[in-house]
Amino acid sequence: MRTLKQWLTLYGESHQNPANIAIHKICVPTIVFTAFGLLWTIPVPDGIRNLLGINGVGLVNAATLAFLLGMAFYLRLSGIMALGMGIMCAGFLALLVWLQATGAHILQLSVVIFVVAWIGQFIGHKIEGKKPSFFEDLQFLLIGPAWTLAALYRGLGIRY
Repeated sequence: MRTLKQWLTLYGESHQNPANIAIHKICVPTIVFTAFGLLWTIPVPDGIRNLLGINGVGLVNAATLAFLLGMAFYLRLSGIMALGMGIMCAGFLALLVWLQATGAHILQLSVVIFVVAWIGQFIGHKIEGKKPSFFEDLQFLLIGPAWTLAALYRGLGIRY
């Protein structure tokens, strides 16, 4: 398994152009949020709820399970990166709880913004002249958000 530094270095190789970097700093968190939004609309089947001992818990859906799996991935790489990703993703999930309470159409909203953000990503890679990293390894879909957060950490002087 690669270290966090190795993953970020590999990801960074196809993210050198300032325009592409700026696009990614906007689109990557947006894609994470809307991916959670898409998953939010998928309930966890009763059989799995019973197996996990969470029957009757209304906020348990595919998004919350994806969050937990993602946290396991980040924890294997870095505790401080997992903490930051956990805070960011918990904030996204809290926003989805609020949107649900307001009666927002989470699925429709997520689909539209997800598509627009991915178009932005591909425009960024067209500018960069390099294909997206996840074409080589799907794990880069989880590294992109960490790469974005790593830039913030560096700016704040936080070692990860």
